[in-house]
Amino acid sequence: MSEILEILMIVSFGISWPLNVLKSYRARTTKGKSLAFLLFIFGGYICGIAAKLTADQFKWYVLFFYVLNLVMVGLDLVMYVRNYRLDKKEVTR
Repeated sequence: MSEILEILMIVSFGISWPLNVLKSYRARTTKGKSLAFLLFIFGGYICGIAAKLTADQFKWYVLFFYVLNLVMVGLDLVMYVRNYRLDKKEVTR
């Protein structure tokens, strides 16, 4: 039962990340975004993946959702860098 609840939690987070990436892409600015927050979340998913890989009973299907969310947060970090550069260009105009 705890695995099912963990999967539901990670899927809930996973649904929000693509929406957040799309919002970042459309916004074209870093205003309202926190790089520290994204980095902490990214690090948290890395720790979650490490925990799953070192667990006594390896469950690939739970790991899959952690990796998927890590990729989504990584994409949001890429969008942050892109938008940061766009913000810098706007300031120099």
